[in-house]
Amino acid sequence: MPPSDRPSRPQAVLFACGYNAVRSPMAEGLFKQLFGKSVYVQSAGVQKGDLDPFAVSVMEELGIDISRHKPIDFEELEDLEGLNFDLIVTLSPPAHHKALDLTRAVAVDVEYWPTVDPTGIEGSREQKLEAYRGVRDQLLAQIRKRFGKGGQGNE
Repeated sequence: MPPSDRPSRPQAVLFACGYNAVRSPMAEGLFKQLFGKSVYVQSAGVQKGDLDPFAVSVMEELGIDISRHKPIDFEELEDLEGLNFDLIVTLSPPAHHKALDLTRAVAVDVEYWPTVDPTGIEGSREQKLEAYRGVRDQLLAQIRKRFGKGGQGNE
């Protein structure tokens, strides 16, 4: 496809959700796997939660290790490095509202990708893993659709 028809790829992307424990760390890990260090990527939550072991498990199935991810919230991120992103992708309504509030006076694009929170799924371990896989696969498809196939890998 001609360069003008390709989705624009920002230089710095933030993925945000409620607790930075499931969806946003998965999106960050997938993005890093696809694009390596060609684009800076980070994730944050409205609040800080604990990294979800089911998220770690389903990412390991793709060879992506997010086990060392330390969840942070928007305030910590702002204190550590500021909100110097070209694009904030929000994955939950609270994250979307927070991002819009924080970027009112800043030139940052905010996109909302509604993404189910799999933590409330009841059932067996396998049923829960299936729900997390569904979220992982949805995020991967959305990242590829928005940013292209990638292929640079994480070095």
